[in-house]
Amino acid sequence: MTAVEERKVETATRSMRAYTEELAGIQESVRVGPGDQATRQQHARGKMTVRERLGLLLDDGSFTEVEGLRRHRASGFGMEARRPYGDGVVTGWGTIEGRTVFVYAHDFRIFGGSLGEAHAQKIHKIMDMAYAAGAPLIGLNDGAGARIQEGVTGLAGYGGIFQRSVRASGVIPQISVIMGPCAGGAAYSPALTDFVFMVRDTAQMFVTGPDVVEAVTGEKVSHDELGGAGVHGTMTGVATFVSDDEITCLEEVRHLVSLLPASNQEFPPEAPADDPEDRLCEALLDIVPADPNRPYDMRDVVAEVVDHGDLVEFHEGWAANIVCGLGRIAGHVVGVVANQPMSFAGVLDISASEKAARFVQFCDAFNIPLVTFVDVPGFLPGTGQEHGGVIRHGAKLLYAYCAATVPRIQVIVRKAYGGAYIVMDSRSIGADLSFAWPSNEIAVMGADGAANVIFRKEIAAAPDPEARRAERIAEYREELMHPYYAVERGLVDDVIDPRETRVTLARSLAMLRTKSAVLPQRKHGNPPM
Repeated sequence: MTAVEERKVETATRSMRAYTEELAGIQESVRVGPGDQATRQQHARGKMTVRERLGLLLDDGSFTEVEGLRRHRASGFGMEARRPYGDGVVTGWGTIEGRTVFVYAHDFRIFGGSLGEAHAQKIHKIMDMAYAAGAPLIGLNDGAGARIQEGVTGLAGYGGIFQRSVRASGVIPQISVIMGPCAGGAAYSPALTDFVFMVRDTAQMFVTGPDVVEAVTGEKVSHDELGGAGVHGTMTGVATFVSDDEITCLEEVRHLVSLLPASNQEFPPEAPADDPEDRLCEALLDIVPADPNRPYDMRDVVAEVVDHGDLVEFHEGWAANIVCGLGRIAGHVVGVVANQPMSFAGVLDISASEKAARFVQFCDAFNIPLVTFVDVPGFLPGTGQEHGGVIRHGAKLLYAYCAATVPRIQVIVRKAYGGAYIVMDSRSIGADLSFAWPSNEIAVMGADGAANVIFRKEIAAAPDPEARRAERIAEYREELMHPYYAVERGLVDDVIDPRETRVTLARSLAMLRTKSAVLPQRKHGNPPM
């Protein structure tokens, strides 16, 4: 009997139990991965394995894998002899707090997590499934970029990822978690998503690595100095969140998902309204100084207003002169945008405008109401800002607010000067409601500057210029900057007791919950880029 005939006989006599046992063995090898040594090396780098990460990210026992037995079909460079199951990426779906999410996660132990044809097709499939199901997509990135041995097919695989990410933008939340290297074309995939998490010390993102930088420019730089979490969390704004370790990072991802709707067809999930809606914020009377030139931490104001003081702040280390984050008021998710007097007196500049504009666009895309706390002296002056395009970048925030159709409420805490007042969601650009504290100063500019411009000649000719300047400053403040000037002209809906800020917002948001807007018929607008 030939070997072929023997195999036929063996196949014919095998039981279903034998087939099942064989399958179980294969599945176990897929779950374990390439072996103990590769796992030890991964741990030695300070990183968890792909299965360990998924176990922390998803609810226990909820993960269902897709295409776990997929293998590449490349040949040459020894590839035909190395065909591990999964091809360096694990894909599937599971739940976070009972809500479905789709996930792909690189396995650095297999081909360094590099992307080849089969690897890319697995990601394409899970992206398509997330889009069709209307559920968030989370990518755990720990890969060495395109697989060199497979040539251009790897690059084409990235193209498919980019195209799908853009199609899903504004339809489902997309979250990228950088837990290792993310270089070259791979770096553009997270940049297209809504949120980027990075783990300090182990995560890096850059388009060209240190070796290329040195070869082209002569500059010597480490991986972390070039594109580590610290760089992207404070200098570039690429990282939305920076975590000290993988466990904390994955916990923060789970918390963020709990605040987001599954898609743009839903509202964010509600939480029990166990922080009283009518709670008075007594501390607000002491947090904010009446003197417009004294700094304070706007995050303390926001913490008093939102449920249990819980605000998930975005880009905490970048553009600190503006605060953006998600919290809840009376159990309902809101997006908060707030000037930060502790940093550059809360002025708007290029980075702050970009940071807030993207946040406003995200909230509008996913049905999250916006609450804007205003204490802004204007735009940051100087040649650096002007030559850097502050007009164009500031227009991004203006455009984002003007285009937003979600409920929008403005709270003027203290000063609101010039064009920055308009840009910070004033009634004139479409805010549904505007409230002001009795300390508000709304004007083209501060009283000192206004008096110097209007009465310049008169002050210069006066016997006592300083005394005359003080008189005119007081006059300007009394005539045009008193707390009730704007409300008398309908530009502010009401001046409120600061202690009633929370209850005022809660009632206003409840009224606006059924707001609808008719959009113009167009393919899309052309926002400043």
